[in-house]
Amino acid sequence: MSYIHQVSEAEAEATGQAAELFESNRGTDGTPPNFVRASSHRPEIYAAWRALLGAIRTQMDALRYELTTLAAAKALASSYCSLAHGSVLLNGTIGEAQLRAIATDHRAAGLSEVEIAVMDLAEAVACDASTVRSDQIDRLRTPGLDEGEICDVIAAAAARCFFSKYVDATGTEADSKYATLPKRLLEVLTIGRPIAEA
Repeated sequence: MSYIHQVSEAEAEATGQAAELFESNRGTDGTPPNFVRASSHRPEIYAAWRALLGAIRTQMDALRYELTTLAAAKALASSYCSLAHGSVLLNGTIGEAQLRAIATDHRAAGLSEVEIAVMDLAEAVACDASTVRSDQIDRLRTPGLDEGEICDVIAAAAARCFFSKYVDATGTEADSKYATLPKRLLEVLTIGRPIAEA
């Protein structure tokens, strides 16, 4: 579901950048994700978003990026982004039980001190960046993160605010494929809009 007219109308009529957007983002079943459909009316915005994300991720540790993104998505009550990035973590180095623990309370989920500090900072940026304190930054300096790495965390969380708010404001629901995640994960990752029906 989406408040923005899409799916058959948008895809059938797409030309230029919009047509390219659909074609380059098809899933294994041949259909594009719901967020692509919601972006089809302004594909240049989506292209700029992808470029921004690429610049952020280039020098960022992959696990740190996913933890940052999940923390920001949860703070924003974005089911779509929580489910998507929770799935990435699940397919990477995080098991189901630990992912559920992270999504429930990352401070008690067996993460390292730096990982907890990263998620705390991302959460603060997403909730209200004006509340970020110098000691939250110092918590990342102490274990050895440099200024660039700290800026990466802030940028990733801030960028997530744009995308999560865009998909939620357009009424875009998470793709139905996420409904196949284990039930106990769905309970902690579906925190805003529901998953789209198949």
